[in-house]
Amino acid sequence: MKKILIVLAFTALHIAAKEVTFTEHVAPIIFQNCTSCHRPGESGPFKLMDYNDVSKRGKLIARVTEDRVMPPWHAQKGSFKFHGDRSLSDAQITTISKWVEADMPEGDPSKLPTMPRFVTGWQLGKPDLVVKMTEPFPVPADGRDIYRSFVVPLDLPKDKWLKAIEFRPDARTVVHHCLFSYDTTGEARRLDKRERSPGFRRMRRQGSGIGQLGGWAAGGQPNKLPEDLAWRLPRNADLVLAMHYHPSGKPEKDQSSVGLYFTDQPPKTAFTGVQLPPVFGALSGVDIPAGEKAFAIRDSFTLPINVEAFAVSAHAHYLGKKLSMSATLPNGKQLNLLNIPDWDFSWQEQYHFEEFISLPKGTKLESTVVWDNSSSNPNNPSVPPKRVRWGPESEDEMGSLTLLCRPAEGEKFSTLTSLYRKHISETGVRTARQRAGRIREDNLDDRLNAFFKRTDRNGNGKIEINEAPSWMKASFDRSDTNRDKTLDFGELKAATERLRNRNR
Repeated sequence: MKKILIVLAFTALHIAAKEVTFTEHVAPIIFQNCTSCHRPGESGPFKLMDYNDVSKRGKLIARVTEDRVMPPWHAQKGSFKFHGDRSLSDAQITTISKWVEADMPEGDPSKLPTMPRFVTGWQLGKPDLVVKMTEPFPVPADGRDIYRSFVVPLDLPKDKWLKAIEFRPDARTVVHHCLFSYDTTGEARRLDKRERSPGFRRMRRQGSGIGQLGGWAAGGQPNKLPEDLAWRLPRNADLVLAMHYHPSGKPEKDQSSVGLYFTDQPPKTAFTGVQLPPVFGALSGVDIPAGEKAFAIRDSFTLPINVEAFAVSAHAHYLGKKLSMSATLPNGKQLNLLNIPDWDFSWQEQYHFEEFISLPKGTKLESTVVWDNSSSNPNNPSVPPKRVRWGPESEDEMGSLTLLCRPAEGEKFSTLTSLYRKHISETGVRTARQRAGRIREDNLDDRLNAFFKRTDRNGNGKIEINEAPSWMKASFDRSDTNRDKTLDFGELKAATERLRNRNR
């Protein structure tokens, strides 16, 4: 009897595997989750639009779906649903695997689902205004990463409310990310005119007349801001594209385009991002020893007002491994806002919640960034591993998580932003204290001399604000006791001593 049951069970499994067909079971999964990118004119390297396309790469599809490499969606399911979740369920992955094991039968053609109607070109629909870089920028085949900014005149006759920006990279293989901002001061045009090659190195001034408008990174999908939210884009503002190029091994020319989507509805309130740790970790002492498998930095910020969150994102480079953000409510309940257990530098996404998330005053936001600088990390660009510090190059590191939120009705936006600015300053001071505390007494002067000479890039015997590393800038003014906007060696030593004494 036992043998009969085993035979029946085996037969049932065999029949179930044979019954999985492309038209009835696999095509719906592929069409809904893969074809949007794997079709002509989109980012997928090959098309997945019919049985022949899919069966030709069936084993590959089974492998990358089982490893959850594809579809690209690295956030684990948390406390809230994300809009546009592309992750496959365990059942869908099993279906593909069984289909491949059964030699990929096509099935009854009459059961093939209708192909979804995909948007061609601009994913958010036809933009209200399309602009692009005024001239192509040449990216060499190899060498260091390139950071270059480009000014694009908009010629707006009046202020506009901006609902979304859709970025379309021209040379997809070399464009890693782009940050958007506007400039009404003419600074970007002046810097552009000074350069012989297209673009300029970076914007030097910030503040009045210059505003941030978000950005795009490889793998990111465009989204419109939620209802009642918009950026203000002043009349006569220029659009500034701060590009990060990563050479691909062959020369490329890039002339990327941008689609702007406007609304006539003024926003009822402003919104901001709470980034932990701030400045992508620049103030947090990112210094990862060679071989370190789990170097972690944590940060936290307690909300001073009631807020409503609508999106969350993460950023790191090749060594990034695990990134997470949680919220602990005043009643002790913990919410998982974002958890990426296996970071992929090539796919960076802003995750939009399906609905606004209410977080009351007193909620503690906590972030954790873990890097893997060991030889067992297949993404480690250095073989053998080497010490890695914070920096803008892809082979450097950075890391943070950002929660986008607006003040709840009746709350003051300025209360949130002023407390967060204080948090940024305190983070820089705390890191500076820790650095100072690690300097031994017997070689303080030698270490300070070496640091001073290394930082004084123009050799004038002083550290100017534009020469100071990011972690030092938060306390620069306090260290500049003679108010000449520079630090001489005496001021640097005195500041270090003060930090050491306060840290004891």
